[in-house]
Amino acid sequence: MAKSVTAAPNDLVPHSPKTRGGATRRRHHGAPPGIAWILPGFVVSVGLIYFCIGYNGFLSLLPWDWRPGRNSPMFDSEALEGLGNYAAALQKDLFWTCLKHTLIFFLVAYVVQCLMGIIFAAILHSKVYLGTLWKVIIFIPVVVAPAIMAPVHRRVFAVDGPINWILQHLGLINVDGMGNRNWTGWLSWLLNHIGLSSVTPNWIQPSTSLWVIIAVQIWGSIGMAFILFFAAMGQIEPEILEAARIDGAGNIRVLWSVIVPNLKPTIVSLAILNAITALKLFDQPYLITAGGPAHSSEFLGTYIYGELFQFHSKPQYGGAATLSIMLLVLAVGCSIIMSAGSRGQSPAKQAKKRARLAKKNLEVAA
Repeated sequence: MAKSVTAAPNDLVPHSPKTRGGATRRRHHGAPPGIAWILPGFVVSVGLIYFCIGYNGFLSLLPWDWRPGRNSPMFDSEALEGLGNYAAALQKDLFWTCLKHTLIFFLVAYVVQCLMGIIFAAILHSKVYLGTLWKVIIFIPVVVAPAIMAPVHRRVFAVDGPINWILQHLGLINVDGMGNRNWTGWLSWLLNHIGLSSVTPNWIQPSTSLWVIIAVQIWGSIGMAFILFFAAMGQIEPEILEAARIDGAGNIRVLWSVIVPNLKPTIVSLAILNAITALKLFDQPYLITAGGPAHSSEFLGTYIYGELFQFHSKPQYGGAATLSIMLLVLAVGCSIIMSAGSRGQSPAKQAKKRARLAKKNLEVAA
């Protein structure tokens, strides 16, 4: 007769999973414990940012000259323009002028920031007298608000401002009895031979106002580039630099062939920051030149503001919303394109690749 086997009571009870320390791990099927902490920020983000973006996108579908009023219903399907506003924006010369100014601003400011930031960071990584003081001096313009410095910059670039005063005492500007200022000396000869004889010692004019904005931006942002490069140089392994010097590389060769290749992630990040800054630039052109004269320093930010409050007798809400959405698309697109190249490899692989590149450069130099 076969014997019946009865399961032990302990075998009928499912075993709870245990952690390494032997304690029973309980499963929670409710909401994550951190949801209460992120929910307020999530609500504010969605409510104030993404809702406003969506509402702005809806306004861009209304007529270009739409504005709130009794005779302009918002939710009338017959009043919707669809993508017509975007086509109209692309046909406006001022839109392309703003894009050209943005591109020039980005290229010049970015190149100068990279060069000056790397040079300052490399110098202050060596033993420099009062190095901390120099770091503070370089970084101070970053923390000064543009609204505070705008009156100072307008005065600096004025006709009778400090720049023209210095050039006058250097013999490069002549002031006649009527107070008119003209170039003299080798500077006048140079401007005549490069086709810039129409440029006068007035910096806020159509031919030079854009460069004034670029100079002000460079002055206010070199400190940030310096901090980024200074921190990135501190993460380079000293063994790599020591090996390069043992191979006979000088300071310039070490900087160009070893340090700069290791700064690629920082250079890409700085390019993204400069692209976004150039696209959303508003405060400096508006406060210093107001986008003029004759739209010579107009950017997308000042163009959007002008469509609302300056260029027309009545605000153009539809047009301003259309330009805002186009600005958003450009900013996001530039960020994605510029960061795509740096996402292909892990940080460890990128470090090995930079080390191989640095070694190859040294071998070529030798």
